Amino acid sequence: MDYFKHLRYIVLNSVESLISSGALPTGLDLESINVEPPRDPSHGDVATNAALVLAGKTGLKPREVAEFLAAALDRASELSEVSVAGPGFVNIRLSDAFLHDRLRDVLDAGTSYGDSDLGQGQAVNVEYVSANPTGPLHVGNARGAVFGDALANLLQKTGFRVTREYYINDAGTQVDILARSAHLRYREALDEDIEEIPEGLYPGEYLLPVGERLAAEYGDRWLKEDEDKWLPNLRKAATDAMMDLIRTDLDAVGANIDVFSSESELVEAGRVDEAESLLADEGLIYEGVLEAPKGKLPEHWEPREQTLFRSTAFGDDVDRPLKKSDGNWTYFASDVAYHRDKIARGFNTMIDVWGADHAGHVKRMKAAVAALSGNAAELDVKLYQLVKLSRGGEPVHMSKRAGSFVTISDIVDEVGKDVVRFIMLTRKNDAPLDFDFAAVTEQSRDNPVFYVQYAHARACSVLRNAAGILQCETDGKALSRANLDRLTHGDELALIKLLGGWPRLIETAAEAHEPHRIAFYIHDVASAFHQFWNRGKEDPALRFIVDEDAELTLARAALVRGVATVIASGLQVMGVEPVEEMR
Repeated sequence: MDYFKHLRYIVLNSVESLISSGALPTGLDLESINVEPPRDPSHGDVATNAALVLAGKTGLKPREVAEFLAAALDRASELSEVSVAGPGFVNIRLSDAFLHDRLRDVLDAGTSYGDSDLGQGQAVNVEYVSANPTGPLHVGNARGAVFGDALANLLQKTGFRVTREYYINDAGTQVDILARSAHLRYREALDEDIEEIPEGLYPGEYLLPVGERLAAEYGDRWLKEDEDKWLPNLRKAATDAMMDLIRTDLDAVGANIDVFSSESELVEAGRVDEAESLLADEGLIYEGVLEAPKGKLPEHWEPREQTLFRSTAFGDDVDRPLKKSDGNWTYFASDVAYHRDKIARGFNTMIDVWGADHAGHVKRMKAAVAALSGNAAELDVKLYQLVKLSRGGEPVHMSKRAGSFVTISDIVDEVGKDVVRFIMLTRKNDAPLDFDFAAVTEQSRDNPVFYVQYAHARACSVLRNAAGILQCETDGKALSRANLDRLTHGDELALIKLLGGWPRLIETAAEAHEPHRIAFYIHDVASAFHQFWNRGKEDPALRFIVDEDAELTLARAALVRGVATVIASGLQVMGVEPVEEMR
């Protein structure tokens, strides 16, 4: 149960009863009434703005409406205290019995606690990574991969039908460069001395096995041929080899992709022409000349007539070219066709996860989606900032294997998938992120990965000890039958309230497309649990296992199981495996 929704239902029922009794007039708009945590926790467990929302339509002062509402709410069994504060806020304290039932919700549901039908099966396409297939994925791609994958998990948990997609940009000049680089390594595999890698080609050692593979497959067939003969064949072979490498990198970081879409296949199938025709039929394509970009002198700008998309009709700053001066399609034209393909596949909600260097493309892509769908489809672009790598404060330099950057495999091999995923979600996607190899593996409370995992392992240790002492099962179903009325201490009830907020947190994070909120929340749960543990060291009465009181020990074991369950549920969304023992 999302107890905030339940309490809002109680508030709305109380307002309806006041309307029925004549205390409030009919025809009031109740949509803006909400129930939320108060800004100051000392004021209560939740607060409602109902009186402030309704007062203007009643002819009464907000405080007068609040007094009426407080009296009506005072009869609800879920509440232990209702008070009026300030200009008309109604502050509410929850009954212990209501909170105990929320803990039972956690215990009965297990890690599916927080699952919701918010999405009602709506199809959502989440596209992430989509790096050019010219080499292994780098640490920046890792951030996009983790963010996109965790967001997909979050949306699935809240009832959306999610497709995870990777768009292979295999139709541009960078793939020709890849093919030439692979051909160089092919020649090297056939014992030719290639000397230094020429400027403009990819120097990474990851192309060595590609050259060997080409040599094994083709022998010396392409050794003396002109480029126009071998380039088309090697484009495909090299791209396939790079996609195998990329899939390995995605597996290493635990990113699951359902669909791989190819730009070259889209172009060859005539989808770009079809998209242009569709926009032309809507009067959104014309031949025109763009103004010089801001900040450039006129002599640096060559005005020329181009095929333009009228993106300004959909909120963009300028209209955008679909064709280059040589008559070939622009990258944007392919992107337009690709998003039209998504719409044709039934996705009216699309989320694209891009690096921050693509920020300038957001408006044009949103404009294209609006035009292609008649404003029926929505595109949300989530930009992620760079990751700064260091070791003990010192910058980490490039990978020899990649030639110019640190790869996903480099960092996963050193610290493990779960550490990489967790750290990538400890900042909002559009905030820069520092990844220090030393800091993310140290065992201290300053390391959020360790701090949260230690809380889960500590909870599992308590449960193992309780099971041995009490000679009973300590799974959620068994512990939900414990006498939870014994949980009366303020810290116990505060921890239950925090656990009970998980369903609300999950839905708000899903609506905002912000999976980092999960990391923040389970860190708060871990912190509250560690604090309770420390108080037990100072006061034996607050220990989880109380030797002389089996009933209280069982009730506290139920609370500990609730903590472990919610942390595990959060880690599940993040794609991180919870540990039961720290080594």
